[in-house]
Amino acid sequence: MPHTISTHVLDVVLGIPAVGLSVTLERRTEGGWEEVGGDVTDEDGRIGDLLGGASLTPGVYRATFDVGSYFDSMEREHFYPFVSVVFEISSTARHYHVPLLLSPFGYTTYRGS
Repeated sequence: MPHTISTHVLDVVLGIPAVGLSVTLERRTEGGWEEVGGDVTDEDGRIGDLLGGASLTPGVYRATFDVGSYFDSMEREHFYPFVSVVFEISSTARHYHVPLLLSPFGYTTYRGS
């Protein structure tokens, strides 16, 4: 089974999954950042494979969540237009899960399982 990077976004103010939120995944290279994947959250606020089936490699990654568009679509005031989470993968022998707990004026993330 290939190992991958997934996410789950929850709108903690409304107590619901953040549906339709766009996430872009990039990997750091010597020249900057290279886009390697991304998707839009499903009805449960999840993206099961941000790499889109590509192979997971060690390195520094950046997941950018387009939270401004998410809040704009519901006509909700917000402070952060994007949330970028930078993390490092040293082993490709495991799955990586990067959840985001979201509100219009704050967010929390952690390494999930």
